[in-house]
Amino acid sequence: MGCGLRRDDGDGIYLAVTNENDEGKIAGMIYLVGTLGFVSGFILGQFILFRILRDVPKEELLENKSLHWKFGLLNWLIALLTAASAVWLYHQHFSY
Repeated sequence: MGCGLRRDDGDGIYLAVTNENDEGKIAGMIYLVGTLGFVSGFILGQFILFRILRDVPKEELLENKSLHWKFGLLNWLIALLTAASAVWLYHQHFSY
């Protein structure tokens, strides 16, 4: 159940209110934040790989398959860590 605070008719008393609809909104926001975190992490990973691999010749990138696994997994790892960080930050700062 979601829980929030609401002012009761101007008498200065704050009441805890439960709203069943808040659960769906919070779950939807978590998916949105996770997706945005993943996409931004993937873009960040591509930028980092571009900076790391800019001096590596194109032929070596195409022939050396160990580079594919090493740097390919690095990009996915950055994307997943960024998505997890975005969801964690959302829970810490914006959820009830």
